[in-house]
Parts: sequence; structure tokens; C-alpha cells
Amino acid sequence: MWTVVGGLLLFFGVRWVSGQPSAHAWLLLLVAMTAGLLKARFVLQRTAGRMIERIRTRGDGRCLGGFLSLRTWGFVVVMISVGRLLRGGSLSRTVAGFVYVAVGVALLAASCRLWRAWYDHDGGA
Repeated sequence: MWTVVGGLLLFFGVRWVSGQPSAHAWLLLLVAMTAGLLKARFVLQRTAGRMIERIRTRGDGRCLGGFLSLRTWGFVVVMISVGRLLRGGSLSRTVAGFVYVAVGVALLAASCRLWRAWYDHDGGA
């Protein structure tokens, strides 16, 4: 889920930032990507670790949505709502794109930990 959502956010965010008449779009993208990597490192890596442990503890054959706690699902709903507000609000596409790039990079970077755990669990096959 993080990989798909992160990829989509990154795609649209880069499009919005680079499509605006700004001589410094590349600098905005670099700052947003750096912010995203920092968020991944200091926030989402821990969340990914909790998700991995939750999946291991619950075992196979469970509800697909059970990899997230109810609290985390609530946070997902809040984030979706914030994303919709960013797109439909009075913020410029450049500002919304900056946030999308930062969050997209964070999700993609942190999802690597989830993919690695899946690969290791599956025996690397």
C-alpha cells in the first residue's frame, strides 16, 4: 500500500512542482525529497517495524486489512482527507506538490523495510 500511494503522490507532486513557472523548481523538489527521507528515517521506519511485528504476531490467513491497527486506519483516513483538502483548497499546486513529494518519498523509502521483511520471510525466493 505504501509503495503504490507513495509512487502516486511522488508522480503528481513532481508534476505539479515542475509544471509551475518557477526558476527554482528543482530546489523545491530537492528540499521536499530531503524532508521525505528524514520523515521516513525518523517516523515511518518505526511504524513499518510495528507493522512487520504485527503481521508476524498475527500469522498468515488473517484479514488483509489487519496489518494496520484501528488507530493507524484512522490515521490513514485523516491523511486521505488532508490530501483532498490540499488538492481542492486555496494552496497553489507548487505548495501542494511540495507536500506530495515529501510524503511520497517518505512512504517509498519506508516501504523498503516492509518489502525487505517480506523477502526475508519468503526465503528470498
